[in-house]
Amino acid sequence: MKAPLNWLREYVAITLPLPELGEKLTMSGTEVTGIESVGGWENIVVGEVVEIKPHPQAERLQLATVSIGAERITAVCGAPNLALGQKVPFARIGAQLFDPQSGKLVKVKRAKIRGIASEGMICSERELGISERHEGIMVLPPDAPVGVPLDDYLGDAILDLDITPNRPDCLSIIGIAREIAALTGESVRLPELSYDETAEPIEQKASVEIQDPDLCPRYCATLITDVKVGPSPSWLEQRLLACGMRPINNIVDVTNYVMLEYGQPLHAFDYEKLAQRKIIVRRAGEGESITALDGVDRALLSDMLVIADGEGAVAIAGVMGGADSEVTEETTAVLIESANFNAPSLRRTSMALKLRSEASLRFEKGISPELPLPAIRRATQLMAALSGGRIAKGIIDVYPGKREPKPISLSARQVRRILGMDMAIQKMTQVLSSLGFQCQAVGPEEISVTVPYWRTDVRLPDDLVEEIARIMGYDEFPVTLPSGALPRHEPDPMRELRETVADILAGCGLQEVITYSLTSLETLRQLSPQVQPLRVANPITTEQEYLRTTLFPGLLSALSANEKHEEESIRLFEVGKVYLPREGDLPQERYLVAGVLGGSRLDRSWHGPGEALGFFDAKGIVETLFERLGVEVSFEPSAEEIFSPGRRARMVVGGETVGLLGEIHPRIAHGFDITSPSVSLFEIDLEMLLPATEQPRRYQPIARFPPTLRDIALVVDSATPSKKVQDIIQSSPLVAKVTLFDVYSGEPVPPGRKSLAFRIHYQSPKRTLTDEEVNQEQESILERLHRELGATLRA
Repeated sequence: MKAPLNWLREYVAITLPLPELGEKLTMSGTEVTGIESVGGWENIVVGEVVEIKPHPQAERLQLATVSIGAERITAVCGAPNLALGQKVPFARIGAQLFDPQSGKLVKVKRAKIRGIASEGMICSERELGISERHEGIMVLPPDAPVGVPLDDYLGDAILDLDITPNRPDCLSIIGIAREIAALTGESVRLPELSYDETAEPIEQKASVEIQDPDLCPRYCATLITDVKVGPSPSWLEQRLLACGMRPINNIVDVTNYVMLEYGQPLHAFDYEKLAQRKIIVRRAGEGESITALDGVDRALLSDMLVIADGEGAVAIAGVMGGADSEVTEETTAVLIESANFNAPSLRRTSMALKLRSEASLRFEKGISPELPLPAIRRATQLMAALSGGRIAKGIIDVYPGKREPKPISLSARQVRRILGMDMAIQKMTQVLSSLGFQCQAVGPEEISVTVPYWRTDVRLPDDLVEEIARIMGYDEFPVTLPSGALPRHEPDPMRELRETVADILAGCGLQEVITYSLTSLETLRQLSPQVQPLRVANPITTEQEYLRTTLFPGLLSALSANEKHEEESIRLFEVGKVYLPREGDLPQERYLVAGVLGGSRLDRSWHGPGEALGFFDAKGIVETLFERLGVEVSFEPSAEEIFSPGRRARMVVGGETVGLLGEIHPRIAHGFDITSPSVSLFEIDLEMLLPATEQPRRYQPIARFPPTLRDIALVVDSATPSKKVQDIIQSSPLVAKVTLFDVYSGEPVPPGRKSLAFRIHYQSPKRTLTDEEVNQEQESILERLHRELGATLRA
C-alpha cells in the first residue's frame, strides 16, 4: 500500500519527521518498508501565463510571457493547450528535465528558436518525470501560488507500507491517517459528504435485488445522469499515479480514488447498458460466461457470485466488471455500485479464474459491511463534481446482513494478566478512544468497548489489549528479569537422532539439502508404484501436486540439476518427512534420511578422471553411519526394481528392514535426465531405527594381546553372497575381524564359481594365541564352510 504524505495531511496533521513517523508506524504493526521522494526539482517554479503572442517565423509556435513573481520571462512554446491565465511549471535556465525521446536528464539552456530567444521552458508531465503525458504542457490548479518552487508545491513523499492480512482498514489513506492520529495524539478530519440531489428519485429509475444474501450482505447504488466522460483533473491523476494506479477517465478514476481513500472497492456501470434497469446479485447459472473488462471471455462456476441485469451477468462480483456495461466516452448516465461480499467465496472465485485485482485484494480480507454507504456518498459527490452530472435523489441500500455491534467487556485485570503491568481505566480509555473505539465505564475496574465499524479484526478482549499495547509502544513496557523456575528439559529422541545423523553424514563428505515435500504423480510412480500418494486440494503446479512417499524424487532432481554445473563428485543427503496415506485418516508422517552419490570418486588430476562413485561407496557411508550410532546392521538381498540387479540390498536391524541401498536402474536415471554412469542411493527409516539407537551400549576394552593375521582365498558358487561366507567366519569365538579384500572370477577358477579372499584377525582377550591354536580354529572354519556352502581353498 502506497500512501502519499500530502494526501495523508488532508486528514491528519503530521508534524513528526518522516523517519520518526515511519518508525512509529512500523513498531505499531504497520510496517513502513520504504519512503519514496517525489520531486527534487531545482530552478523550476510555479508560473502564470500573462501574455501570448504568435511566433513571427512559425505558425505552430507561440511566445508565452510567464510571470514567476518578481519577474516576467518569455519562452517559446508549441503546446496546443497553452492558454492565457494558466498556472504552469516553468523551468528556468539551468534546470534539469527529462528528454521526452531518450528519457535522459538534460539541462535547460538559453536558445534561439526560429530567431526568437527562449529564456526558459514550460514543462509537460513527462519532462518533469511525473507521468508519460507529453501531448501538452502540465496545467496546475488555479490556486497554485506564483513564484513558489515547484518542489515545495508538488514535491511529496510516499510511504510504502506492508499491511498485514488482518488489517483491511489500513488498505486505505483514511485508515493510515487513523493510525497516525492515534500514534501522535492528533485527530482525524474526514471529508464532508454533502451534495445536491437534483434528478428524479433513484427508486423510479433502477432496482436492486439480492438473491443470495449469504454471499452479499449489502448492496448500495446511486445514479448520476447527464455526465460528461473525460480526463480527470491533474490533482486526481497525480494521486492515482503516486499510488501505482493508471488514470483512465473521470468516472473510473473516481471509483479508484475512493477505493484508495476509504478502502471500499466500487464499480461504475453504464446505466443505459443495463437491461431492464435492474441489478440482480446472484450465483452464476450453469454454463454462464462473461467477457470481463480485460477482454477475456471466462466460463463461470455455479458457486461464483455475479452482478446481473435483466438479461445476464454484467460483472464478476468484487473481482472485475464486464465489458458489456463498461463506461465509455459515449456514457451519459452512471450507476455506482458499493457493496460487501463474502470474503472466502470471493477469494475462491478470483483464484479459480486467476483474476486478481485491487478490489478482490480488499474484499477477500473481510472489509466491513458498514463501509459501502460512506464510500458511495463520497464517490457520488466527486463524480458529479468532476463530470457535471446530476445526482438522483436517494440511495438504494439493500442490507439483508445487518448486525448490531456487540460491546466487549475489558477489565484492568485482563490487561494486567496479558501485559504484565498495571494500567488505569482512564489510560485504557484514552488509548482505545484515539483509535475510534467507544468506551463506557461499567465499574471501577472495567469498561464496555464498542468496536468501530472499520475494525473487523477486533472481536475479543485480547484484541483490545493488543491495541493498547501497540499504540502505547512495546518499548514503554517495564523490563523485568524472568522469575520462577526454568522449564524442565523435555528430551526429544527423534530430534536428537536427526541431528546426529546429519552430523555424521556431513562428516562423511555429504552436503545436506532440503527439497520440496510435493512432487508429481509421474515421478512417484517411477520410484514407488505400489503406493497411492495423497493429492493436495489446490496444487500450485502439476509438478507439485502429490505428497512424497519417499525422499528419492527430490534428491535425484537435485543431482540432475547439479551435475549440469558440477564436473566433480556430487554427494547429497536429506533428513525429512514422508507422508504415507492411511484410510479415512490423515497421512502418517515419518522421518527418513536418504542420500545420493554420483560423479567421480576423486577430483580431476593428472592421474586421470578416476573411477565413478558406486554401490560400495554408498555402502561404506551407511556402514560408517550405523557404526557411529552403535547399531549393528546386516545387508540382505533386495528385489527393489528401481535398483540394478546385483547392486541392491536392504538394511536389516534386529530382524527388521530399516532401509534400502543400491545403484539406480538406467531407466530411472534416464527418467530424471541423469548422465552420471552410476548413481547410488540409500534411504533409512529413522522411526524404525530409533529404538535400536536407544539400547545401552556395552563397554568393550581394548585387547591386551596381539592378533594373528591370516589370508585365505575361497572358491564358492557365483550365486553365494560374500556376506554368508563372512558371517560363518565371524561366528568363530577366536575371530575378531574379517575383511573381504578381493573378488575374482575367470581362469583358473572354474566356470560358475568365484574366488573370495579374506583377511582374518584371530585374537583372544585372555592370552596370546599360538600358531597351533590358530591353525586348528582355521581348519574348523574351513570344514564348516565346505559343509554348508561347498567352499574350497583356492590352490
